[in-house]
Amino acid sequence: MNYQDNRCFVVRHGETEWSLHHRHTGQTDLPLLPTGTVQAEALQTPLSSHEFHSVLTSPLARARETCRLAGLGNKAEIEPDLAEWDYGSLEGLTTAEILRERPQWDLFTDGAPGGETIQEVAARVDRVIERIRATDGDVVCFAHGHVLRVLAARWLGLDPREGRCFALDPASISILGWERACPVVVRWNLN
Repeated sequence: MNYQDNRCFVVRHGETEWSLHHRHTGQTDLPLLPTGTVQAEALQTPLSSHEFHSVLTSPLARARETCRLAGLGNKAEIEPDLAEWDYGSLEGLTTAEILRERPQWDLFTDGAPGGETIQEVAARVDRVIERIRATDGDVVCFAHGHVLRVLAARWLGLDPREGRCFALDPASISILGWERACPVVVRWNLN
């Protein structure tokens, strides 16, 4: 199979307490809320119609549980590079709280003090993309909002900062693929 025949399905985890309240949730390993559990279970139907060559999941519980509830946990392989952005001292804060202290701050430009830079996150997702493109078939990745946004930008060959343009809702499905030899967004942020 030509790598241009495979697609990358990206699935953001279901809702957690902090995603509900728009708190930056990087390495804090929060469980899904009951709503998040329902959202994750609802992913079974749209994902069951696809045959995935590989199922990759972030090591964090909220992504692994979403994968399991979506019916793909028995095929899942932990991929450490799909962990969410390390927000450092910004962990648990909302953007409004951060902007009160740092009025010009932008995650995709400035990164996170004591955490990761955009370049470090981009290097991780570039390794994931290389792995996906070397696979003979579709791959699904269960992960987190910001890391998946950077993955989308890098899939398209864009600067990783352009990940800011790809909003993702909890338990959404997006598809990255190809049109001829050009990497494209096939579908984005489907609920």
